[in-house]
Amino acid sequence: MHIVLSGYYGFDNVGDDAILLAIIQSLKKWQEDIEITVLSNNPTATEQTYGVKAINRWKLKEIRQLLKTADGLISGGGSLMQDQTSMKTIPYYAGIIQIAKWLKKPVFVYAQGMGPINHPISKFITRQALTKIAQITVRDKASQTLLTEIGVQKEAIVVPDPVMGLNGSDFHCDWLATEALADESYIAVSVRDWPSAIAYKEKIAHCLDQLARQGEHIVFVPMHGEHDLKTSKEVATLMKEKSIIAPADLLIEEKIAVIGQSQLLIGMRLHSLIFSAIYATPFIAISYDPKIDAFAEIVEQPVIGHVEIDDWNGVTLFEQAVAILESYSTVQEKLNQAVQPLQNEATATAKLALEAFRKH
Repeated sequence: MHIVLSGYYGFDNVGDDAILLAIIQSLKKWQEDIEITVLSNNPTATEQTYGVKAINRWKLKEIRQLLKTADGLISGGGSLMQDQTSMKTIPYYAGIIQIAKWLKKPVFVYAQGMGPINHPISKFITRQALTKIAQITVRDKASQTLLTEIGVQKEAIVVPDPVMGLNGSDFHCDWLATEALADESYIAVSVRDWPSAIAYKEKIAHCLDQLARQGEHIVFVPMHGEHDLKTSKEVATLMKEKSIIAPADLLIEEKIAVIGQSQLLIGMRLHSLIFSAIYATPFIAISYDPKIDAFAEIVEQPVIGHVEIDDWNGVTLFEQAVAILESYSTVQEKLNQAVQPLQNEATATAKLALEAFRKH
């Protein structure tokens, strides 16, 4: 079987790269000899990193030729159908789906997070794209509800994010040893830039200073390459106490290990929270998007506040961190119970996809 995989791949975004790794591993778990071709922004790097074929995601003629010979298209995972970051995003992913449909190839939407979809034209394009396809799976109930609201007729099944299927014990990071952190407890921090009138970076820095004064090591983990490295440096500069910033170019597996082996994560990026969860490492989320709140609710971890709402501060964030650290084993056990069933379900999504392709 030959499957084409479409998503936000090859952009040096650790979250999406982890999704790709998880989907490939899950597909191969159910069918070892499956052939996978990824539509990537950096085909050479994708081929070298994941041991699959890849072609340029912008060359539509090549994509059409590829889909002609394929057994089906997987669209996802990640937040593909949204118009928050750009009005071009939905037309691109819907366009790839439409090419597959024209060629009468089955399309499987794989654990996507839907929305925000604000503009009427975006809603129309999404509705048209998701008509007459093999199956739709989404990663939370909010996505399921949104599709119903915009008029998508086909029922969407809620499944875990693909990254929940990764096994944390498979990963390690030599960098931790070089920083003498391998045997030390530390608090991991994942921040990103977000346009806001609220001084959320100052709030985070204030909390981290208080934790550092209690003897905690603070380690920033830039999830999206240079973008998050810049924001990590900004927050670290706002701090009065010492902190460490992990290299932006660590491999996916290494970043997963740095977050997972921490004592606690304070995180903004969705996949930093998921990396934390697969190790049953407690986290405190800082939200900028409904997908953050949705995942935190699924695994019963706290959201301290939103970067655009001024109802939290460095003190409330610090107090939440202290409360978790003081009742650590109870919090960890509760998280472990929430996560374990999701890990099995996450790999089962790939089985659903393969079954959908075999029917056609």
